[in-house]
Amino acid sequence: MKFFKIIVGYCKYKKESRFAGIYACKRGRKRQIPFVRLRINKKDLWQKKEKLKENQTKAGFAKRILLFGLCIFCGLAEGAGGVEAKELGKWDGIILMDDSEKQEEGGTTEQNQGEETIPTEAAQGQDADFTLYAKSAVLMDAQSGRVLYEKNGFEHMPNASTTKIMTCILALEQGNLEDEVKVSSYAASMPKVRLGMDTKDTFFLKDLLYSLMLESHNDSAVAIAEHIAGSVENFAEKMNQKAKELGCKDTYFITPNGLDGQDEGGVHGTTAEDLAKIMSYCIQNETFLEITRAPSYQFTNLAGTKSFACNNHNAFLQMMDGALSGKTGFTGNAGYCYVGALKREDRTFVVALLACGWPNNKTYKWKDTNTLMNYGLGQYQYQDVYEYGKELPAVNVIGAEPENGRLYQEVTMPMYIKEEKLMILKRADEEVKTVYDIPKVVKAPVDKGQQVGSVSYFLGEKQIAQIPICAGRSVKKQDSSWYKNFLLKMFFMEKELHFEEN
Repeated sequence: MKFFKIIVGYCKYKKESRFAGIYACKRGRKRQIPFVRLRINKKDLWQKKEKLKENQTKAGFAKRILLFGLCIFCGLAEGAGGVEAKELGKWDGIILMDDSEKQEEGGTTEQNQGEETIPTEAAQGQDADFTLYAKSAVLMDAQSGRVLYEKNGFEHMPNASTTKIMTCILALEQGNLEDEVKVSSYAASMPKVRLGMDTKDTFFLKDLLYSLMLESHNDSAVAIAEHIAGSVENFAEKMNQKAKELGCKDTYFITPNGLDGQDEGGVHGTTAEDLAKIMSYCIQNETFLEITRAPSYQFTNLAGTKSFACNNHNAFLQMMDGALSGKTGFTGNAGYCYVGALKREDRTFVVALLACGWPNNKTYKWKDTNTLMNYGLGQYQYQDVYEYGKELPAVNVIGAEPENGRLYQEVTMPMYIKEEKLMILKRADEEVKTVYDIPKVVKAPVDKGQQVGSVSYFLGEKQIAQIPICAGRSVKKQDSSWYKNFLLKMFFMEKELHFEEN
């Protein structure tokens, strides 16, 4: 049959015959068609066959030239060979973000996010059902700075001699314990409680720090401030600057000893939250802890003409196991104040109390401190809230080299979250919320391990952690060299290139 088709084609090409015929059977009957006998030269037939193949090759070459031009044009257009995904979608509760839309909105990465909640243990913690004497109180996790309980904890109030924890930490950081401190007339004029120094005295800075923290001597505070900054005013500036560095939101210090004060800048004082932040920072200093935990201390002036004895009046140190440090305070405006820290196992709590009674209610601060510390110990434990086993969708990569080497192929890239323990101090009934920030598309090139998104952990309204989401493999950019190699492969008709003819 193929032989007859060749004959018919040959006849049509040479136009040597008007008729070509074969005998055919139709419905069982023979029908004769006019037939012209042809002499077939096999050599001539082979030449015509080769001519036909040559014509097809020329047609294929023309197609390649046309495709070459198209590829050059496509190479000039950014993102040729990739697939752009414009629509946002959801995957297993995660909202995917389109980077192109973020760029149109001003180039910033807004968190168009999905939210998930990690269930906690079935046991429910009890809410704080106690009452406190203090007008303002805070229980804080010293490691994270998270407020676990507060009563008017963000209200600015006088804080009396609890100010001296800031005076002490600044002296430790900016002075030398062996510095010689001279006493000014202003320092010697401070009211009780006082060491009893005069202008002829000189002391080691270390000795005055014990006087400051154990007996809360007001004249020692001023002598220290003048030694560190040259004047009380300059030292107050350092105190306020340090408070800002620690994240205090409503703290204003005027005096280094906490005596009531007011000027054009405001009233000397802080909030229970800010005071707890300062104490959380102070207890990281081992010398601060050594001074504030000493039961007693004796020293003399440098001349050796006077001797002094100091005793620690922080009753909290004997009240509870794990008590770290603390500082009391009292003025007529502030009332009784206290800030203290406790560490038990891997948990560290700080309690700050302001306006916790007036005479004759000196013991109220110890009762409130004990109540808050026991509440923290009983209700808060560290738990690993990391979301293990979370699978993430693959993300489309635009402008990327396709793995199969062809044009217009969709390229995707797997993602993963860096696995790490996430220990959070929380009650059993508190829930941790996860918010995933994942782009719908990313641009090539991408390196393996490169951050492409993030997952944030929230406890209540406070963000407690953010973990990177990274690329699972490297993806190369589809640049001009790729197009060059592609055209070379196409020109030499490699097997993986397929051209279909209509």
